Amino acid sequence: MTQPGVLDIGEVAKATGLPASTLRYYEEKDLIRSIGRRGLKRLFDSAVLERLALITLGQQAGFSLDEIGRMFSPDGRPQIDRALLVAKADDLDRSIRQLSAMRDGLRHAAVCKAPSHMECPTFQRLLRVAGKIRARA
Repeated sequence: MTQPGVLDIGEVAKATGLPASTLRYYEEKDLIRSIGRRGLKRLFDSAVLERLALITLGQQAGFSLDEIGRMFSPDGRPQIDRALLVAKADDLDRSIRQLSAMRDGLRHAAVCKAPSHMECPTFQRLLRVAGKIRARA
C-alpha cells in the first residue's frame, strides 16, 4: 500500500482509465512528473489526477500535447493563454459548421430523388465542402 496522497502508476491508470504506457509517455513529454519509485513502479502525488483531467480536456478540445504542455507554468500550475482558448473555440466553430453541412448533405443524399447523386445540386455542394476540408488537412 502506498502512503496517503501518493499513488503508484497502476492506481493512477485505474483512476483515470489511461494505460500505464500513456502515463509513461506523458512523463517523457514532461506533462506529468513522478515523485519517486517503489520497486519498479513510478509513484505520483494524487494531484496528478487533476493534471491528467486537464490534459484530457485539452485533447478533447483539439489541443496537441505540445500546446497543452505550454499551458503549464514551470511550477506545474495551469497558465492558460485566454487568446489561445478563443482561437481554438473559433476553430471548433468552423469545424462544427463544416460537419453540420456534411451531415445535412448526407441526409439529403440518402433520400434525394435525382436519378444520380452526381446530378443532385445538394450532393455537388457536399463534394465541394469535402474538397475544402481535405485541402486544409
